[in-house]
Amino acid sequence: MVKAAEKAAKALVRDFGEVEHLQVSRKGPSDFVSQADLKAEKVLREELGRSRPEFGFLMEESGGTAGRDASARWIVDPLDGTTNFLHGLPHWAISIAAERDGEIVAGLIHDPIKNEMFWAEKGGGAFMNDRRIRVSGRRRLEDAVLATGIPFKGHGDHAAFLRQLELLADKVAGVRRFGSAALDLAYVAAGRFDGYWETDLNPWDVAAGVLIVQEAGGYVTEIGGGRNPQAGASVLAANPALHLPIATALRGGAAGRKEAAAEV
Repeated sequence: MVKAAEKAAKALVRDFGEVEHLQVSRKGPSDFVSQADLKAEKVLREELGRSRPEFGFLMEESGGTAGRDASARWIVDPLDGTTNFLHGLPHWAISIAAERDGEIVAGLIHDPIKNEMFWAEKGGGAFMNDRRIRVSGRRRLEDAVLATGIPFKGHGDHAAFLRQLELLADKVAGVRRFGSAALDLAYVAAGRFDGYWETDLNPWDVAAGVLIVQEAGGYVTEIGGGRNPQAGASVLAANPALHLPIATALRGGAAGRKEAAAEV
């Protein structure tokens, strides 16, 4: 996984240096795919397929393909933070997860611009490069900095997000929106963020990061408490002390929206 990520990163870094010359096509409203993205996915498929030819794939651009071993697959986002990349913002990453029997057993998130590689194997702890990482130890919401993703054109429930933000913003030290779900999760694992929530994601956005946070001592669930956050419908990650307070506030936002709708 490391070798595959490093090989794909070389081409991405070269293209990032020439971002104004990239060929870009529309994939949907405010959702872009670049030639750099497609090239990186091709490299990752080739490298991972060479090392584990029996694995299937679930990839952002090319979708799912079955392997000889129906129980195992790679879940890959070749460029998480594409909009940042295309605007010359140095905050994007490669995300790779290995799944067996429906369970993520290894995850890697590589930020080549900052030379930071976050990784974990199930039961083995979480690391950034060669250093062990842990979630933060903050215990009070008023001391916490949270990360989130803001719905953009054509995606997500804007009213629900604003309600959630309203309920949380005056309880915490700050809320950040950096534009890469994979790195948001990695930063929770490293203690840089105390928590992170987002909805309407995909498995390749979060699969690796969910495991890395868990192996760093954090809790990861769906916002409503479900135990399948790697599916991407919603994700809430935080340290053990803050997960429940954040979840309570976010669920209050959902309840408030339902109550308002019922009154109408």
